[in-house]
Amino acid sequence: MNPRPIRTRLRVAATIALLPVLALTACGSGDTSGTAPAAAQASPAPADDPVAAVRKVDSAAALLPVGVREAGTLRVGSSVGFPPGAYYPNGQDKPPAGQDIDLADAVAKVLGVKLERQDASFETILPALGSGKYDFGTGNFGVTTERLKTIDFVTYINDGQGFAVKTGNTTFGKKVTDLTQLCGLTIGTGAGTTFEATLTAQKGVCAKAGKKPYDVKVYSENGATLTALQQGRIDVIMSTINGLRYQAAQPASQTTFLGEFHRLDVGFAFKKGSPLTKAFQAAVNELIKDGTYARILKKWGTSASAIDTSRINPPEHT
Repeated sequence: MNPRPIRTRLRVAATIALLPVLALTACGSGDTSGTAPAAAQASPAPADDPVAAVRKVDSAAALLPVGVREAGTLRVGSSVGFPPGAYYPNGQDKPPAGQDIDLADAVAKVLGVKLERQDASFETILPALGSGKYDFGTGNFGVTTERLKTIDFVTYINDGQGFAVKTGNTTFGKKVTDLTQLCGLTIGTGAGTTFEATLTAQKGVCAKAGKKPYDVKVYSENGATLTALQQGRIDVIMSTINGLRYQAAQPASQTTFLGEFHRLDVGFAFKKGSPLTKAFQAAVNELIKDGTYARILKKWGTSASAIDTSRINPPEHT
């Protein structure tokens, strides 16, 4: 997501301020400028703090490279967009909150390091890992066959792809199970996401079915996608299961979740061949074992997406 001119960002923010709390963290997408829309900023974070009790685990920390242990810090590129993944609950003058934030902070405590968090637009993070700008990235990154060619992943949750419509839209019934249900419609999704890749790769399904093709509109900001839905410029949103489910649970959101379409493992992202993956895997598994992991997911309402054990570079779900 390329930064937008200031006037454009302000115009989008002003529009979104009229909308309810959003929840389109993606496999993913985040806010382009690092400034979450006013509606998202107004959403309070849960008060409990399961990360506070986490302590260093020497066996996991020993898996870090010596240089990292001596420096005591790791640089993380963080895509901050909307709950439950990562967002600004009280404006950008306060630290970000969310499931991804808590899990990254908990892993860092297990490993005995501090995080230097830098907000970044979603689609810039993975390329920046290869250049060494960040040690790892967070942003609800789905593990796909294509991404595994250049990125290493350490999984921490199972999320995936889903759809949502404006409440009252009965075009799809209760669920989208096949992309041919979208033929002739306009779909909104995030730039650089697995959703955009899936829709692009499968665009020929409508022609094969003898139907009018669907149109895809890509947005650099999650809030802009919801604005387009509310204004009737798109018919349906494709985004993350947990984000869309969270959004639809907000009474004022006026959106309806249309179910799961394709599950994906989600993980911390690293450059290919990173020496950090085994330490992160061990840290996530420590959090699972001691119950911290379950408490974090319960806090953010994502317990249904829990994993039993963290894996390095699992194959994409088919």
